[in-house]
Amino acid sequence: MMHTLLLFMTLLTYNGCKSPQGDIEIIANGVTTYVIVLPEAASRNEKRAATILQDYLKRISGVSLNIITETAYTMQPAIFIGNTGHSEKFNTGKLKNESFFIASDYKYLYIKGGGGKGVIYGVYTLLEDYFGCRKYADIPTSLPVDKNIHIAKQLMDKQEPALVYRETYYPNAFDNEYLEWHKLHRFEDLWGLWGHSFFKLVPPKTYFASHPEYYSLVNGKREATQLCLSNEDVFNITVDYFRKAIADNPDALYWSIAAEDGSSFCTCDKCSKANAEEGSPSGSLIRFVNRVAAQFPSQQFTTLAYLHTSKPPQQTKPTSNVYIMLSSIDVYRQGPISSTPSAAAFRKNLKGWGAITDNIFLWDYTTQFTNYLAPFPDYNNLQPNLQYLIGNKVKGVFSQGSAETYSDMAPFNSYIQAKLLWNPALKYEDLTIDFLNGYYGKAGTFIGQYMQALTTNLHNTKTQLDIYGNPVNNFINYLSAEAIDQYSTLLDKAEKAAEGNSRFLSRVYAARLPLEYTVLQQSRFFGTEKYGYLLPGNSSAEYIVNPRWPERVKKFIAQCKEAGVKELAEGGPSLDAYQQGWETTFARKWINSLSFRAPVVLANPYSEEYPAKKERTLTDGLQGDNDFSINWLFIYGKDLVATIDIGKVQTVKEVRMNFLQDPRHYIFNPSDIIIETSKDGITFTPAGKQVIPVSEEDYAVKINNFHFQLLSVSTRFIRVTGRCLQNIPAWRVANPGKKPSVCCDEVFVL
Repeated sequence: MMHTLLLFMTLLTYNGCKSPQGDIEIIANGVTTYVIVLPEAASRNEKRAATILQDYLKRISGVSLNIITETAYTMQPAIFIGNTGHSEKFNTGKLKNESFFIASDYKYLYIKGGGGKGVIYGVYTLLEDYFGCRKYADIPTSLPVDKNIHIAKQLMDKQEPALVYRETYYPNAFDNEYLEWHKLHRFEDLWGLWGHSFFKLVPPKTYFASHPEYYSLVNGKREATQLCLSNEDVFNITVDYFRKAIADNPDALYWSIAAEDGSSFCTCDKCSKANAEEGSPSGSLIRFVNRVAAQFPSQQFTTLAYLHTSKPPQQTKPTSNVYIMLSSIDVYRQGPISSTPSAAAFRKNLKGWGAITDNIFLWDYTTQFTNYLAPFPDYNNLQPNLQYLIGNKVKGVFSQGSAETYSDMAPFNSYIQAKLLWNPALKYEDLTIDFLNGYYGKAGTFIGQYMQALTTNLHNTKTQLDIYGNPVNNFINYLSAEAIDQYSTLLDKAEKAAEGNSRFLSRVYAARLPLEYTVLQQSRFFGTEKYGYLLPGNSSAEYIVNPRWPERVKKFIAQCKEAGVKELAEGGPSLDAYQQGWETTFARKWINSLSFRAPVVLANPYSEEYPAKKERTLTDGLQGDNDFSINWLFIYGKDLVATIDIGKVQTVKEVRMNFLQDPRHYIFNPSDIIIETSKDGITFTPAGKQVIPVSEEDYAVKINNFHFQLLSVSTRFIRVTGRCLQNIPAWRVANPGKKPSVCCDEVFVL
C-alpha cells in the first residue's frame, strides 16, 4: 500500500555535521548554491510547500534558499517542488490524491505531490525523516541546529495514504501545523455538514409546532426526537437544504445525513414497513439517504451506522456516492477489536456493511468520556485495530478522543494514531520510543514503564475497559491501591529523571494527573475507610476532613489548568465546578447517625453496572454528589426497599435520606417514600410517608433531601421504601422497554 523509510534508516541518512561520502550536500558549512524551484504556474499548495521548506532550512542552518520559478532556472543545484518539468524524469505513475514522492539523483532533490496537500506532506516528511525535525505535539517543533544539510543520492521514497480520511480528535488536532505535519484531516475542513445532522436539515424549532408529522411517531405520539424518513415533505426540505448548502460550499467533499444522538426512532407504518423489509432499523435510513444522494450524483454523502442503525439492511445497498460511518461505541477497549468478545456484534456489522458497499468509514473511541483523566490503557490496541479495520474495507477513521481538553496520555495517543492512520505498517515500538524520548526526555523510559504497567495490570486482572467507565469502580482491579503504588513509584522516577528541565518536568506532571485524579475520586468513595478523605476526629463518633486534602485538590486543579484540562468529562464538569464540588464536600458537617456502618438488607437488587458499595452504600456515612456512579445506591426499574438494623432497640427521632434526580440518565425521584419501624425485624409499623409529585420537564441534576420526624419511636429495624416510577415521564422520551431508576444515598437514623 505504501513504501516509507523507518526511523532508524532516517538516522542513518541524517547524521549531523559531516556528510557521508557520496551524499548531496545542500548546505555545507553554512553556505549553499542551491535554490528552490517551483513550476511557472505553481499551485497554492506548491507555493506553501516551498515556503515551508525555505523557512525550516533557515531555522536549522541559518541559510535561506531563494525560491524561483522554473522559467528563471539556469541549471544551478536545485530542490524542485511540485509539478516541475524536471520532475517528469521519475516514472512513478499517476500520484493518488494526497500522495507524494521524495527523490534525488546525483545532484538534485525533487518533491512532488498528488492532489490535495500531497506536496506539503512531502516537505514535512523530508524534514522529519531526513533532516531530523520532530513535531510531537502542539508545541514548537524540535529542530537540529546544523550548518550542514545533506541527503542521499538516488533516493526514492513514494508514499500513499492507507486511508482517504484520517482524524485524531485530541488537543493537538486544533494546531494547524500539527495537522499538516502528520497528514491529518478535520471534519470542518472536509464536511459541508457533519455528525448528527437530522435537526440541522429539518429543525424542530422551525417545523415541529406546525408539522409534527415530520418527526418520529413514538408510542403513538409525534416527538421531536428523530425525523420521519417516510414523510415526503421531509425529503423535499432536505433536498432544498442541500441544494443551497452545496452551492454555498462547493469545495466540501462530504455531506452528512445522520440521526440525532439519541433514541426514539419513528415507528409509523411506512417507516416500520421499510425497516421490517430490510431486517434492520437502518433500512428506512439508507433508503432515504440514497434518495437524497441521487439528486446530487457528483456529491458524496455520509450517514451514521450507530447504535440503532448499526446493522446493515438486507435488501437496499448504499449507492456509490454514499459512505457508511460505522460506530464502535459498544466495544470494550481492553483488547483488539478483532478478538475481544464485546466486539462480536461490531465485527458482524462491519462485515455486513462490507458485503454491500466499498465506502466505509469508522467512528472510533479512545478515551473514557465519563472521566477524561482516568487512566485508559488501550495504547497497545491502536495498531492492531487499524490493521484489522483496513483489512475489512474501512477507508477512513475518526478517532474520537477528548477534543480540546487534555486527557490520559493525549499527546501520545494523538501522535501514534496520526502516524498509523497514514501508514499502519510502521513499527509501533519504534514510534513509541521516539515519542517518549523526544517528548519526555530522560523521563521517557519511566513513562513507558508506567504505561506498560497499566496495560499489564489491566490484562492480568481481566478488567473490561469501558469508554463510559469510572476509575472508582476499578479499585478492585487495575487501579487498586497496590497498583497505584506501583504506578506512583515509576512516575516518581520519571519526575527525578526530568529534574532540571522545566519543559519535560511539566509534561511528566501532566502524565501523572490521571493517577492523582483516580486517588481523589476513590477517596470520595472510601470516605472513612483507608484511602478515604476523612479521618477520625476528637471523638469516636466524629470524622473530619484529612487536613492534606484541600491543598491536594488545589494543587491538582492548578496542574490541570497548566496541562490544558478544560473539562473532566464530555459535557462537564469544568475544573472550577469540580473544585467547588470538593469545597462543598469539605464543608459538609459529619452526621453522627445510629445507622453508621449498620447492616442493610435489600428486597430488590442494586445495579451491577453501578454497584458503589452495594448495600453498604446506604450506611457508609457518605452523601452522594451529582455523579450517580459514586456513593449512590442505584436500582433500575424496581423499588428501593432497604431494611437497616441499628443493632439494638433504641429511641429514633428522625430519619433522613437523599434521592437523586438526573433525567438525562433516566433517574427520577420516587413516587412516594415510606418509613416503617420494627423491634424484631418481622412486624413493621408505618412511621411516615411522603408523596412526591412527578416533576415537570427539567433536565438539571438535583439532590433532593427528605426528612421524617418519628416522635421518639423505640425500634431496632428501619425499613425505607422508595417507590420507583412505573413509567418514565412523558416529557423524557425513551425507547420502548426503557425503565426509570431510583438512586438513594445515606440513610441517617437520628
